[in-house]
Amino acid sequence: MTTKVDLAGPLRTSHLRAAHDPITVVVGPQVRERVAAGRAFLAKVLGDDRAVYGNTTGFGALVGYAGRADQRDQADNTLAHLGAGHGPDVDPGVVRATMLVRVWSLAQGSSGVSPHVIDALAAMLATTFVPAMPRLGSVGASGDLIPLAAAAQALRGRGYAYLDGTRMPAADALRLAGLEPLPLDGRDALALVNGTSLTTAATALALERVRTSHRVLQQLTCLLADLLGCDPQFLDPGLIGRYRHRGPIDVASAMRAVLHGAVPSGLRPLQEPYSIRCSPQLLGAAEDALRFVDGVVEADLGSVSDNPLFFPDDDRVVHGGNFFGQPAAFAADVLTMVIAQIGNLAERQLDLLVDPVRNGGLPPMLAAGPGQQHGLQGVQLASTALVTEIRRDAVPASMQSLPTNLHNQDVIPLGTQAALRALDQAGLLRLLAGSLALGLRQAVHVGARTPTAPGCTAMLDALAAAIPPVDPDRPLAADVRRAAEIMEGLSFL
Repeated sequence: MTTKVDLAGPLRTSHLRAAHDPITVVVGPQVRERVAAGRAFLAKVLGDDRAVYGNTTGFGALVGYAGRADQRDQADNTLAHLGAGHGPDVDPGVVRATMLVRVWSLAQGSSGVSPHVIDALAAMLATTFVPAMPRLGSVGASGDLIPLAAAAQALRGRGYAYLDGTRMPAADALRLAGLEPLPLDGRDALALVNGTSLTTAATALALERVRTSHRVLQQLTCLLADLLGCDPQFLDPGLIGRYRHRGPIDVASAMRAVLHGAVPSGLRPLQEPYSIRCSPQLLGAAEDALRFVDGVVEADLGSVSDNPLFFPDDDRVVHGGNFFGQPAAFAADVLTMVIAQIGNLAERQLDLLVDPVRNGGLPPMLAAGPGQQHGLQGVQLASTALVTEIRRDAVPASMQSLPTNLHNQDVIPLGTQAALRALDQAGLLRLLAGSLALGLRQAVHVGARTPTAPGCTAMLDALAAAIPPVDPDRPLAADVRRAAEIMEGLSFL
């Protein structure tokens, strides 16, 4: 069933995820009325000879110069110089999510765009058409100008686009999709590029992926504790309650539910390593951080990111900085920190599990025949590489401001870099979770006790039903991905 997104209602991350495939964007009477009112007001303002950035002026540092008199030429004036992006194309699913964020913002009626722009974006999202958007070029200030300009040009039939996953000239993709090239004037063109929609979309999608892995690692920590026979007192409600932080209290409660019925073996040390004993504090602190990001994403998805904004009821054109992506920049950097520390936890838990000194006497690397076989040795090695990759990119982007544009943009947030990086790293975190899940499945095969908590039994049963034991050795990359997929499904139950 095709997802419907009503532009008169709230925009949610689930809509962005659904936009990976064709969706129905509903442009109802309420939306049409406010967009038409904004457009009529723009015509009035220009008729009054008022100065309007991007309509009567040049762009950025050249705002002090007059723009082109013909508004159709002014669209070219807006977009041509922004054709300077580099690097690989942004993932098509992220691009389509970006375009949904952009049309929702424009549909609020504060941007003065032509109604046909809203209709064209809605029509595009109903097909498999995807503008080819370069990854490099935005600084997250004055909008994601260069990536969004490439999208606007593709909608005009210039540059490149994807259709059904195939990259081709945009004019061909439009024709094959049954879409017409989009006519734009200066305000339409500027409104399409002058917002941080790529930053918002990437941050929202990254948050969703990290939240899923966060739930998975709570469950896998419980399964690890049960297989090793740990005493679950590290989750004691009285203990955690005295910690006072809301996230750890809630995470510990969820973990106690998974471990309910677990019976300690009595063979473990009085105090477990921090990767088990302090897991509710670590994962709980991550929960608190993710709640901050939740709020930023919710606000961003409900915001109008553009400049200037038009207020017909008050007869005002207001120039300002709603295209400045600082909130998402901070939020995406917080996501990166959460990813790095949760990734550290998963890698350390796997290391504990494969170490015969700490895993209760299971064979090294969980190999069914050590020496003749190597079990999880390759997976553990790859996990170290994944954590290193995450750490290498963990320097915050949001404080790397560099003046540009003749000091018109003298401070910049770099949220686009932060958001896309967080989205990349979320994929690596998923692989770390899958690696740990595979190790837990293998542990029972080589001598770990079967789970004693029903919640843990259900997890292991699902993993064992889909993934055979590593005996003899085999390539395990696909099994890591499969284990991650299985756990993600269980995390929503």
